[in-house]
Amino acid sequence: MRSNLAIMGAGSWGTALAILLHNAGHNVTLWTRSQEDADRINMERENKKYLPGAAIPDGLECFTDQEKTLHDKELVVLAIPSQSIRENIKNVSNLLTSDKIIVSVSKGIEENSLVRLSQVILEVIPGAKVAALSGPSHAEEVARNIPTTVVAASENIEAARKIQDVFMTPAFRVYTSLDLIGVEIGGALKNVIALCAGISDGLGFGDNTKAALMTRGLTEIARLGQALGAKKQTFAGLSGMGDLIVTCTSIHSRNRRAGILIGQGKKLEDALKEVKMVVEGVRTTKASFELSKKQGIEMPIVEQAYKVLFEGEDPGQAVTNLMIRDKKHEIEDIFVD
Repeated sequence: MRSNLAIMGAGSWGTALAILLHNAGHNVTLWTRSQEDADRINMERENKKYLPGAAIPDGLECFTDQEKTLHDKELVVLAIPSQSIRENIKNVSNLLTSDKIIVSVSKGIEENSLVRLSQVILEVIPGAKVAALSGPSHAEEVARNIPTTVVAASENIEAARKIQDVFMTPAFRVYTSLDLIGVEIGGALKNVIALCAGISDGLGFGDNTKAALMTRGLTEIARLGQALGAKKQTFAGLSGMGDLIVTCTSIHSRNRRAGILIGQGKKLEDALKEVKMVVEGVRTTKASFELSKKQGIEMPIVEQAYKVLFEGEDPGQAVTNLMIRDKKHEIEDIFVD
């Protein structure tokens, strides 16, 4: 069934989803803040700035007018940087009536409030139908119709099923989940571990090191998620282990690329300039570190990442700090009541 959709954010992920949904037969409008970007996309039929090489089909238009973008849309996708979600939602809150489903495809934790993005949306628009779409899904591959699988999570199961129906194609499989907390925490914190995996690569370490970071990193993510009310098994799924694998290993991962540059000795600001796109894991590192302290949760990898990014800790020393910690059981809750 044809649906009317709006996508806010014409970065790589927003553009890829717009192409996917338009080609699936839906009526899609794309919004960007920049008139220059909108004009270029509409004229060149390609988003050369963020998603070069992906053809934008005729009939898919990009606007800067928010009212025109959102008019008569039943589902609104937020594909904008996590730290600007609140500001953008406030600007269009009068246009987002309660009958619309709001889907966050951004991944992060708001830096000042330390809340998840769905919580930000609900604070601005109480009673909204909110969902998150997450999983191992690089825009560069989705735009090329490479088989991809994700999860749509919402505390409103009908909203999750609606997203599943709308987004599902032969090359884009969607599962549903009621664990919105777990899906959001997994999607946000995997970027922190991907930064660390990149730093490991930049330092010249091997597969053993990266596998350890990913495995123990997932333990930390699940530990924080459970403290916030998530289900442990969610972190073994697409938005946990799945997204962690792809972000820590892929050439498309901007978080890993930034980490590689830092591991090679570049300063954070220089690494971010070289990547040229938003590296969500940097600010999520700060937010998750502060959240772990607030919750009283031990997260040694996140703590060392915070020290490297914000306190000038040497990356090699940070690895040593992790390796010489006190001896532990691998699965603490088996041995510790």
